[in-house]
Amino acid sequence: MACNIEIKARVADAEALEARVAELADEGPWLIEQHDIFFNCAQARLKLRCFDNGEGELIFYRRVDTAGPKASEYERSPVADPQSLRRVLERANGLRGEVIKTRMLYLVGRTRIHLDHVAGLGDYMELEVVLGTDEASETGEAEARRLMQQLDIEPNALIDGAYIDLIEANGA
Repeated sequence: MACNIEIKARVADAEALEARVAELADEGPWLIEQHDIFFNCAQARLKLRCFDNGEGELIFYRRVDTAGPKASEYERSPVADPQSLRRVLERANGLRGEVIKTRMLYLVGRTRIHLDHVAGLGDYMELEVVLGTDEASETGEAEARRLMQQLDIEPNALIDGAYIDLIEANGA
């Protein structure tokens, strides 16, 4: 499976953070509207991501729920008919919940920086340092920490779970 090192954090001032990200970015921004549908999955997380153009991708991922840089193993599969697959997965596994977000994507080297506005939650950011095959997690963790410092991401802003976990905790 592919692997990245990621962090997720609350954002108090989205405009200020976006200005800092834009200064560091090699590429972007790209605006992406995403609708993530989560299904019950005992071993990890399973979501169907739907895009505005009618296409989607099925994403299976596994990571520990701790604040700070952490490894995330994932597998993605393109989906031509996400609504049909949604019905099948909902019947087979049960629906866990949905996350609707507007994402601004920037690239800083091999790191994807997502500035997300999540419906019902507010503003967040994610760093995803994409690791090479057999690359040590520590290398990506150091890169994530360096970018956190450059972007003034405070440790108390870090969150440990996924957006779906926050939505469930808020009872939304």
